[in-house]
Amino acid sequence: MGSPPLFYRWSSKALVWLGVSSIITLSLGLFMGIGLSPADYKQGDVYRIIYIHVPSAIMGESIFIFMALCGFINIIWRAKISGMLLKAAAPIGMSFVLLVLTTGSIWGKPTWGTWWVWDARLTSTLILFFIYAALIGLHSTIEDKIKADRAVSILAIVGVAIIPVIKKSVDWWQTLHQPSTFKLTSAPSMSPEMYQPLLICVIGFYLVFAFILTLNLRNEILERESSKKWVKEVIGNQS
Repeated sequence: MGSPPLFYRWSSKALVWLGVSSIITLSLGLFMGIGLSPADYKQGDVYRIIYIHVPSAIMGESIFIFMALCGFINIIWRAKISGMLLKAAAPIGMSFVLLVLTTGSIWGKPTWGTWWVWDARLTSTLILFFIYAALIGLHSTIEDKIKADRAVSILAIVGVAIIPVIKKSVDWWQTLHQPSTFKLTSAPSMSPEMYQPLLICVIGFYLVFAFILTLNLRNEILERESSKKWVKEVIGNQS
């Protein structure tokens, strides 16, 4: 899949399946979580924002780790498509972090009594948002795509250090933010009626990411390979 022409042709078939599966999975998870799961005994119905907030947080961090891996591959093996993946994934990850900050503020108002506090988890997540913005800005300021990919790769590799800070912030500092609700390494602290929809929503968000990433990467491939014969044939066939 490291070949742009091969990926473009293969992804044409995968797009439909990714789109349909992401819509079905996410709709099912949100319906179960928002419509069917019981109210929390402390927070009531306001906790239901968790079905958007928690998957968004997981995605914002996961995408950055994915970008750091792409950056490592780009630096070591100089795989052309890894640099394209970096650029294609950055705005998606930034959007998820913006969503988690927004939903967190909405959740914080009725539970903490304020829209924002300089809590360790919130502050480190805000820093992640700024790192995403820096990656996107850096790439747009360098005209040479190869040099831009390498510069962004280095920043992504260095910036990934913020992820363990975000994850361990509730353990390292005294914070208002509750400990992590969703863990793969331990049994869930939630009832099955609450946890199962959350798990489905997380899977749905990953599918949404895969779908949007594929779309972005296809556009990036067409832009960078515009002078190649195979791209001209694809555009000619579509027109």
